[in-house]
Amino acid sequence: MLRQLAFLCCSIVCAASFADGSNGRFDIYFIDVEGGAATLLVTGEGESVLIDSGYPDNHGRDKDRIIGVAKNVAGLSKIDHAVVSHWHMDHYGNHAVVAAEFGIGTFWDRGIPDTLQEDRSFEERIAAYRSASQNGSKSLNVGDHIPLKSGKTKLTATVLTSSRDVVANTGTPNPFADRHQQRDSDASDNAASLSVLFQFGDFRFFTCGDLTWNIEGKLMTPNNPVGTVDLFMVTHHGLPTSNNPALVLAVDPTVTVMCNGPTKGGAEETLKTLREVKSLKDMYQLHTNVKLAAELQAPTDFIANSGTTDTCKGQWVKASVAPDGASYTVQIGPKGKQRTYTTRTH
Repeated sequence: MLRQLAFLCCSIVCAASFADGSNGRFDIYFIDVEGGAATLLVTGEGESVLIDSGYPDNHGRDKDRIIGVAKNVAGLSKIDHAVVSHWHMDHYGNHAVVAAEFGIGTFWDRGIPDTLQEDRSFEERIAAYRSASQNGSKSLNVGDHIPLKSGKTKLTATVLTSSRDVVANTGTPNPFADRHQQRDSDASDNAASLSVLFQFGDFRFFTCGDLTWNIEGKLMTPNNPVGTVDLFMVTHHGLPTSNNPALVLAVDPTVTVMCNGPTKGGAEETLKTLREVKSLKDMYQLHTNVKLAAELQAPTDFIANSGTTDTCKGQWVKASVAPDGASYTVQIGPKGKQRTYTTRTH
C-alpha cells in the first residue's frame, strides 16, 4: 500500500513538472528527425507551436518522436499552432498525420504554391496537408506576428523572411556585411523559407528554416535589422549553402543548436563559422556527423545522438527560459546535464 501511495505521489509530481505553462517557463524542444526539422515551443501560458515536422514514412519514426515529446515530455493534449517553414518533405512531412493522431489547431505557412520545380510529386504530396488543414492554413508574410498569448513576461513571434521577401533593412550597420559574397541564385523553395524571431522578455530565439545564402545576405546587408540573439537554430541543418557569415556573426548567439543528421548537414564550413561567433558559449548538435572528424564538431557532451540512423536513440535538446526571461537552461534528453546561461541585454 505504501509503495502504491509513493508511486501515486511521484506520478502527481512528475505530471506537475510537465511544461504545461503552470511554471511560466518558455520551453523549446529540438526534436531529432534524422536531418529534417521539428521544433516544439511551449509558452509560459501553455500554448504550443510546432515548427516543421520531419520526414514521413520510416515506419512513423518522426511522427512518433514528435507526438512522444509533445505528449509525454511537454504534457500537451494537442498542438495549438503548426508552422511550415517551406515546402520540402523533411519539413512538412508529418503535419497531416500529427493532426490526425494528436490534433493541430491552426496551420501556418508561407502560402501554398501550385507547383514546386524541385518536386514533381508536390501536387500529390500536398493533398494530405490541404485536407488536414481543410484548405484553411493561414499565410505568414514579412512583418506578421504569430498570435500567441502573452502573460506577465511579453512574448512575440515576428516573421522576418517569407517567400524571398525580407524585412526593411533598418538598424545599425552590420560590421560583417562584407562577408556576404553574392552566389548563384537559388530557385529552390529553401530560399523562400520563413524566418521567425521569438522574444520572451529579453530572451531572443531566431530560426530560419532552410533559408539560403543570398536571402540571408539580403536580410542582413548593409544593416542588421535583427539585432543579437541568445539562441540560434543553425540554418538548413548546418549546410554551407546557408549560414552566411554576414548573418551568423551579426546575430552573435550565445548558444546554437544544429538539427543535423548522421550524414546530412553538420558541415565543416558551417562549424568553422560558428566558432567565429564572438559571444558563443556553447554549440549543440542533434547528431554526430559520421563523415567528419570529431575535433571539427561540437564536443561529445554537446551532441545528442551518435552513430548511424540504425542505432539512433532520438534524443532531443531542450532550452527552457525562466519565467522572467532573464536566464535559460539547455540540456540533452531527460537525464542530460542542465547548463545555465544568462540572457543578454540586446
